[in-house]
Amino acid sequence: MSTTDTGNTTGPAGAGGPADEDTRAAQDARDAREIGEAGSQLSTAPMETAMPGSFGGARTPGATGWIAWTAREVIGWARWFWRQLTSMRVALILLFLLSLGAIPGSLIPQSNQDAAKVQEFKDAHSLLGPLYDRLGLFHVYSSVWFSAIYILLFISLIGCIVPRTWQFVGQLRGRPPGAPKRLSRLPAYATWRTEAEPEQVREAALKVLRQRRFRAHIEKDAVAAEKGYLRETGNLLFHIALIVMLVAFAWGQLFKSEGDKLIVEGDGFSNALLSYDDFKSGSLFSTDDLTPFSFDLKNFTGTYERTGPNKGTARTYQATVDYSVGAYGKEKKTVVKVNEPLVIGDSKVYLTAHGYAPVVTVRDGKGKVVFHEAVPLLPLDSNVTSQGAVKVMDGYRNAQGKSEQLGFSAFFVPTFAGAGKGDMFSQFPALDYPVLALSGFHGSLGVDAGLPQNVYQLETSHMKQFKDAKGEILKSRLRPGEKMTLPDGAGSITFEKDIKEWANFQVTQQPGSDWALAGAFAAIFGLAGSLFIQRRRVWVRATTGADGVTVVEMAGLGRSESAKLPEELGDLAALVHEQAPTKPDEDAAPTDADAEPPATAAEGAEKQ
Repeated sequence: MSTTDTGNTTGPAGAGGPADEDTRAAQDARDAREIGEAGSQLSTAPMETAMPGSFGGARTPGATGWIAWTAREVIGWARWFWRQLTSMRVALILLFLLSLGAIPGSLIPQSNQDAAKVQEFKDAHSLLGPLYDRLGLFHVYSSVWFSAIYILLFISLIGCIVPRTWQFVGQLRGRPPGAPKRLSRLPAYATWRTEAEPEQVREAALKVLRQRRFRAHIEKDAVAAEKGYLRETGNLLFHIALIVMLVAFAWGQLFKSEGDKLIVEGDGFSNALLSYDDFKSGSLFSTDDLTPFSFDLKNFTGTYERTGPNKGTARTYQATVDYSVGAYGKEKKTVVKVNEPLVIGDSKVYLTAHGYAPVVTVRDGKGKVVFHEAVPLLPLDSNVTSQGAVKVMDGYRNAQGKSEQLGFSAFFVPTFAGAGKGDMFSQFPALDYPVLALSGFHGSLGVDAGLPQNVYQLETSHMKQFKDAKGEILKSRLRPGEKMTLPDGAGSITFEKDIKEWANFQVTQQPGSDWALAGAFAAIFGLAGSLFIQRRRVWVRATTGADGVTVVEMAGLGRSESAKLPEELGDLAALVHEQAPTKPDEDAAPTDADAEPPATAAEGAEKQ
């Protein structure tokens, strides 16, 4: 059996002449045409049939000829543009532009997410602000140019998938083309002579190829087989997965919602728009889409590493909640942890932050309680050093009986280093040695003006700070159970022993996320299949030679050149060769070198 990777053949040396050259040229043309037909439809990619500017062809004289030529040009250009738009390279370019366009959406503040930051950016950048506004960079994902790229990518992918799918279905329903006349011209080729009948060889080859999962059939004097259809399946799967991902992302952006709520132990939350501290949503989101549920925060549990390099790192970080679905749902208890959200319908409730809420009591000069609440303070570092404000807005009257508002700047550390041992910063996140530092103001908090105000900061422009008898600013560090007395009979503020904890929850609705994840996995598998699976065809021809001996020829052709194709053809040829082995050459006489030497008589043997 002989095998070769190239089937180029030449005539005898010295043969030539114009007639022979014309004959060889015609034969080469026929061979090239046959090889082209044999390799046809190995891909479903569209083929260019004309170059731009040549669609109209020859123009006949007169107005009718001009109209016909113009119509052919217009239709030809339209088809050419459509083929370009639905080509893989244009789809990749559009996908790259889409990724590039998403960069400013991540770096520049967006009006649908934080309008205040957008206004701050415009105020700080007098030149870039108006320019970004004209370019739509403050609302990238709803801008005209981003939507145009998105829609063109949709059209490109759909226009690429639909015709290729129908073409691929037609290939699956059809049969591999017949063998070319000169198999020796194909990239991978093997041949040998055998005593088996041609029909036996073809049947053996058909069986071998089908065992190797080739789609094979016998056509005339050869077996035609094909394998690797999963390559095109992977290609189509990749395109479909991209469409699924794009639809899922668009659906998620249009109908998403995301809100944050800080809840102190003992308080509750109802999933309504007015209950959120901060809320943002997609442009097509409606409040009717909110999942009806509510929950109460029973307690927050946090434990931390006490020693070692990870000192202060959370070991336990969880919130115990009682929740119910709908207006009359049965109450259930569950634990929400980091990366283990509470899932209710289409909503997910994530635990995102934690802090402390010292309970303080404010009394007026007559001892009347005018404020008694747990005040959540915002952490400043990993050891939960916290800062905030206590605001007494109603019910307080000063020593003269005049209605006023009180405000206290609060600084809290769960583990104080001790007096004279450094600044007011916590040494550990747990409540080992809590201290609350306060300084007070009286006057107007500015909340009656109707303007939005940060609940964790004091607006002191219309307030006066309390001072002691020496004229110095009144401030004090309190331990649980201690109080700070305000001067001139203004009352007092007490740091109660009960210190509550708060947890921040993020409630999200992200429709389409499961579809996006499934599309991503499908795209990976489809891309892997289209890259690593090779579509190829194999032909096995068995004919009777002039001397009556069967000549077996095997050849293979792939979509692209690959070293694996000759190897696979060699393996297939070996299997077929087992059923139809090479015929020994009986006419060849052994040479003196091949003749066996005479046997040497054993020592002591008798001569006859």
